[in-house]
Amino acid sequence: MSLYSLWGALEIGLIFGLVALGVLISFRMLRFPDLTVDGSFPLGGAAAATLISAGMDPYSSTIIATFAGAVAGMITGWLNVKLKIMDLLASILMMIALYSINLRVMGRPNVPLISEPTVFTMIQPDGISDYIARPLILLVLLIVVKFTLDWFFSTKTGLAMRATGSNPRMARSQGVATGTMLVAGMAISNALCALAGALFAQSQGGADISMGIGTIVIGLAAVIVGESIMPSRKLMIITLAVIVGAVLYRFFIALALNADFIGLKAQDLNLVTALLVTFALVIPLIKKRLRSMTGGR
Repeated sequence: MSLYSLWGALEIGLIFGLVALGVLISFRMLRFPDLTVDGSFPLGGAAAATLISAGMDPYSSTIIATFAGAVAGMITGWLNVKLKIMDLLASILMMIALYSINLRVMGRPNVPLISEPTVFTMIQPDGISDYIARPLILLVLLIVVKFTLDWFFSTKTGLAMRATGSNPRMARSQGVATGTMLVAGMAISNALCALAGALFAQSQGGADISMGIGTIVIGLAAVIVGESIMPSRKLMIITLAVIVGAVLYRFFIALALNADFIGLKAQDLNLVTALLVTFALVIPLIKKRLRSMTGGR
């Protein structure tokens, strides 16, 4: 695998690190099976690409795209909390609705950004190649987001949000507005996914209506791989683990698709993902059996 491919895998892995953090909030903290991600990720890309192509600066476009994802997450939470629609069904309904909304936002199936400015081109240092500068910019952003989330979930509001997912009945007995916490958590989760979509569109040179297919699977794969490699109950380690999981996932995918002796092609991406997630899920069982064979040492 070439050096360029490695940097490319790192770049995509860091972008999906944001998705992994969003999935961590919904699936792990709130215990909410959220498929809205498959719609909010392309929503972020569609909104950012459309606004940039219309002449708006990339920074404002990215912020608006992130806010659009937050609104999508809030609606999913509202459907569950206020209308009492089952969590999984509420997210499916929102995901389906977002497909049409994304088409409306773009006005066509795809919006190119080949010659348009992006957040990467505007802050890229002189003398550094773009394929190196983009991962470095994303790494700084991801570090800021990670530590911001670590701080937020250690505050009173963040702890109330975590309690809502862990034991909603106990949280309500302590005076926590669990419905509000769930809606807010879903907003944060999908805002991160939309931010990832906006950055992905600017990184790859455009937004496409199909760019969100399988996003939730990738996010779950990153979470599962990260938790399998770096098991911990400390939030700072958990958030780091899912980011590492996202990067490793992309490296595994790039390695599998670029290894000629394996014979895999781009259309085998979903197969590789399924095998990787299956292996990650089996890791704890393998560790348990190894410990039993060695007498618990």
